[in-house]
Amino acid sequence: MWRYLMTAILLAGCVQLPPTPQDTQARRFEPAASGKSVIYLVRDIPDFNEGPATIWLGDDSMITTYPGTYFRWEVEPGARRIAGFASDSGSITVRVEPGRTYYVQQRVTPFTLFNASMPPTSNFELVPEASGRTVVMRSQLIQ
Repeated sequence: MWRYLMTAILLAGCVQLPPTPQDTQARRFEPAASGKSVIYLVRDIPDFNEGPATIWLGDDSMITTYPGTYFRWEVEPGARRIAGFASDSGSITVRVEPGRTYYVQQRVTPFTLFNASMPPTSNFELVPEASGRTVVMRSQLIQ
């Protein structure tokens, strides 16, 4: 009897929560209003590093990503920089046009076994829409 109860409790802990209204809205992949552009920053699961990665979006916004997360960023047209924070030297600059949607894949390299003083580094890559949407659909929105 206890064995069945414990199994039920463990399985209940594995149930995935439904997406938030913001997550559902972001997964509609609608273009931004008023001549803006959309950049989806996606970090797939599994990633090379399971830890968090704090990054700059432009010069004034910061978010922390985890494997299996994404962020929808509405921006004015022009050059937009995404960069690692502190010792994370990874970066990418995306030139965005009005009304378009872009997908940037983030992968975080782990500490190396031979040089533990090396911090993890984000690697960013502009990916095709189909690939980016696939990762977004299996990820959770960063609030």
